[in-house]
Amino acid sequence: MTAQPPDLAARAAQKNVIVVGGGIGGLIAARECAKVGMKVTVLEAEDSVGGAIRRTELDGIVVDAGAESYATRGGTVRALLEELGLADRIVTPAAGGAWLAGIPGIGAAPLPVGGILGIPGNAFQDDVRRIIGWSGVWRAYVDRLRPPLTIGHTQSLGRLVSSRMGAKVHDRLVAPVVTGVYSASPDDIDVEVAAPGLSAALTRTGSLAGAVQVLRGESAERAKAAPGSAVEGLRGGMSTLIDALLADLAKFGVDVQTGVQVAAVTRDGQRWLVRANKDAAAAADALVDDEEIASEAIELGADAVIVATSEDAARQLLADAAPALAETPSVTSPEIEIITLLVSSPALDSAPRGTGVLTVPGSFTAKALTHSTAKWSWLSEAAGGRHVVRVSFGAQGELAATATMNDEDAAQLALREASALLGVSLGDADLIASHRSRFTQSQPASVIGSAERRSAARTAVRGVPGLAVVGAWLAGTGLAQVIPDAAKEADRLRASLLWGGEDTGPRPPAEA
Repeated sequence: MTAQPPDLAARAAQKNVIVVGGGIGGLIAARECAKVGMKVTVLEAEDSVGGAIRRTELDGIVVDAGAESYATRGGTVRALLEELGLADRIVTPAAGGAWLAGIPGIGAAPLPVGGILGIPGNAFQDDVRRIIGWSGVWRAYVDRLRPPLTIGHTQSLGRLVSSRMGAKVHDRLVAPVVTGVYSASPDDIDVEVAAPGLSAALTRTGSLAGAVQVLRGESAERAKAAPGSAVEGLRGGMSTLIDALLADLAKFGVDVQTGVQVAAVTRDGQRWLVRANKDAAAAADALVDDEEIASEAIELGADAVIVATSEDAARQLLADAAPALAETPSVTSPEIEIITLLVSSPALDSAPRGTGVLTVPGSFTAKALTHSTAKWSWLSEAAGGRHVVRVSFGAQGELAATATMNDEDAAQLALREASALLGVSLGDADLIASHRSRFTQSQPASVIGSAERRSAARTAVRGVPGLAVVGAWLAGTGLAQVIPDAAKEADRLRASLLWGGEDTGPRPPAEA
């Protein structure tokens, strides 16, 4: 850690910060505060930290049960991995590409290359024509004939695509990709957030197809780039990032406590008071001599609090401490489920549907499928000839089909969906093990109106001294957004603690 000036080090050592929530946002925020010598405590309700980054073991194979990759844009995640000594574990996915399933009259076909969010740069490409048919091709060609008029003023990606290229491009190409990436309808996605520069390029070129080609650099190599090439993963799984972060936090003296359910966060004069129940979940089910074991109530004081929970939990915890937050618009976040299957099927050895399958909305109960052992070579080696398949259910405004099922029934549904999506017969005899994960899906930053909602919530939070809120519901989904946002908010908070404000003077660096 970079040495700090004596006065700064002394001030930092006197500051105590509590982080509520041990997901990736909470861990990053804790690390930023601990770097300068602050005393930091992380309280996590679950029995392990990591949030959406989690692992499970299937018949001896350790696999990702949550996030399995990160977007490379911005380089922030890679920089963190390098800081933590994980550079040699960074891997890229196989170039097998993805497929689309549920195409009317066709069934399944490879996802066309050379597009942006499913929008084709050339509707006459064979792989595009195969999916939308000649009627769809000629309708898409109308895009090049239409006058610009209000080009650049359509906010909805779905409406822009429909008006320019027609329903088949919208329904069969864009909707599967956007739903798979954002768990949201393309009609609800903001063009400029999801595809920055597309509207401006549309205005310059006069067509949506031309705009796609411009953004892809009109380069043959980039036009042929396989979908998914803008992500990376970690050999051994993304949970190795959590392991490295925990080791780093221990080096800085951060106290990470799991099984602690925070019940209240209040402000007591210039200090904060956090009330929680330790091991509440375990205690609720425990019986000794027919008597319930009460959870241990704890109270902790702090100079500052960072809330790193879901939106619903954050709003409940801060109802009294940040009343202005309650006046800001909120959204209901759906629950997404991922069923991970370990199967034995030689028919999958050739990766018949590439690295994964996206579905045309309404055609399957599953939103998407990832053939993980086809996507990641390290996992294929670990699986020893068996296959790991992840089936995703649920989307914005859509209850996961598995939501009301028990684990066994959910696994059976996932197996049936995987069989249909992969075009391979998979039965009970092929299933070796399964695991079910449930996540709260924060609204993507690309959803129309999301930026305004997040800005209003941030303003309300920043109006309360000694308080910060981080996480996907404010940063947007994905590590590439959550990590830099958490670091920025933690820096803002520690600056106010050490310097009496966000911009009251120069601040020395706090590199690890």
